[in-house]
Amino acid sequence: MNNWVTFLIIISLIITSHAQNIEVCNACAVSTITAAIAQAKDYDTITIKKGTYKEHDIIIDKPLTIIGENYPVIDGESKGEIITIVSDNVSVDGLFIINVGTSYTEDYAAIRVRKSKYFVIQNVVLERLFFGIYLEKSSYGKVYHNKIIGDAVEEYNSGNGIQLWYSNHIDIEHNYVEHVRDGIYLEFSDDCIIKNNVSANNLRYGLHFMFSNNDMYQDNTFENNGAGVAVMFSKKIKMCNNTFKENWGTASYGLLLKEINDAEIKGNTFEQNTIGINIEGSNRIIYKNNHFISNGWAIKVRGACYTNSFTENNFLYNSFDISYNSHVNDNVFDKNYWSNYTGYDLDKNGIGDVPYRPVKLFSYIVNRTPETIILLRSLFIDIIDFSEKVSPVFTPDNLLDNHPLIKKMSW
Repeated sequence: MNNWVTFLIIISLIITSHAQNIEVCNACAVSTITAAIAQAKDYDTITIKKGTYKEHDIIIDKPLTIIGENYPVIDGESKGEIITIVSDNVSVDGLFIINVGTSYTEDYAAIRVRKSKYFVIQNVVLERLFFGIYLEKSSYGKVYHNKIIGDAVEEYNSGNGIQLWYSNHIDIEHNYVEHVRDGIYLEFSDDCIIKNNVSANNLRYGLHFMFSNNDMYQDNTFENNGAGVAVMFSKKIKMCNNTFKENWGTASYGLLLKEINDAEIKGNTFEQNTIGINIEGSNRIIYKNNHFISNGWAIKVRGACYTNSFTENNFLYNSFDISYNSHVNDNVFDKNYWSNYTGYDLDKNGIGDVPYRPVKLFSYIVNRTPETIILLRSLFIDIIDFSEKVSPVFTPDNLLDNHPLIKKMSW
């Protein structure tokens, strides 16, 4: 095995030592990117000098490194796709790409990677686009430090910023995406890492998962999108240390979970969303060390959700902490801090002596008759909530935090 590794390293060094650099500029011997690719040998480097290059349908069909100096502009003139990678071992770095074609039958992208491995797309700026970076049946790639700024107005004629379709083992880090349909979209894509990205001001979702498993997203910010993040029909997703903020609207939320199983949601902040987390048909999920701050609903459970645990979370100044539409509960709420808790701690052990009931009767009423929300701050509502707390009829009798914390937690 060690002999094989040594052999591969030697071959790599030999290839690298014979690689050449081809310069592209308006006054150079090679003046177009397409011509440079045609002339290049495997593992050559193409350096694109500062300037504007009006090209589209650029096919990279061999292992190459393409580097832009001072962000040369590649203008697709809205004629179609701009760069398509169909080879393994391709690196694209430092380009400014504009004017991707728009189509109702073709998903034109600024950069498409098709059936390729070991690629890197980094330090790229994309503007006036349809789809930004589109990965199709590709794997073991890196999408780093890119800025994707669309001008989407309506969902039906706009594309996504970064899209993965049947693509596995992809690292998506330190990207900024705004004004597209979905900031980042994964479909049938497993074992991916999405980290330290900002996805804001997008029409639909900041991040969208469909039928994707064993993925992780952490340390991202999802702000002011149509909705923050949707995770649907997937399993074993880790969602850690993200910020979901100011995702407002009549059907908006920080995080939507639909048919999700065996996941972890830890260390996140949900602040000023219509709904912090909207949950439907999701089971065996651990919710821990999260902050729910000034949301309309911190958590809205829409039924068929079993064996979930909510422990050591902070619920701060939400209009409703928990909304629940079922009389059956086998989920665990334990050792959370609730800013609305009015109990006492006589033995000074930091845990309230009286259990806390987070589901209010008025929340149940609003779910059935949304117009009643105008009564939220009235004395009448306080009275009916108190009566339900004393003798539960409409809310699950066992939905209690038996060990509510007296002080807010910090991590």
